[in-house]
Amino acid sequence: MASNLVGAVTDSTFDATVLQSQTPVLVDFWAAWCGPCRALAPVVDEVAAAYEGKLTVLKMDVDSNPATAGRFGIRGIPALLVFKGGKVAEQIVGFVPKEHIDGALARVLA
Repeated sequence: MASNLVGAVTDSTFDATVLQSQTPVLVDFWAAWCGPCRALAPVVDEVAAAYEGKLTVLKMDVDSNPATAGRFGIRGIPALLVFKGGKVAEQIVGFVPKEHIDGALARVLA
């Protein structure tokens, strides 16, 4: 379900790929059965294209990777977490318009 600008991350690759990243990382926690997750996917693709070079965008399937979802308290999906310097800088839960995501990213990338 990832586009060419949106990668995938797993429990085993999360720390190295996300927490140790030199650039901010947006992680889309999702599941294949989740309708709002599927609806948000094109928005996440747009965000990846708009912030290419400034932000890494990754997807994590919560069904296949429950450890990381539990570690960050993901109880509802879709959930977008923006990591900067190894810490959660922003968290957005539910289907939201791109403008809402842009606002959160503006605060992180400022």
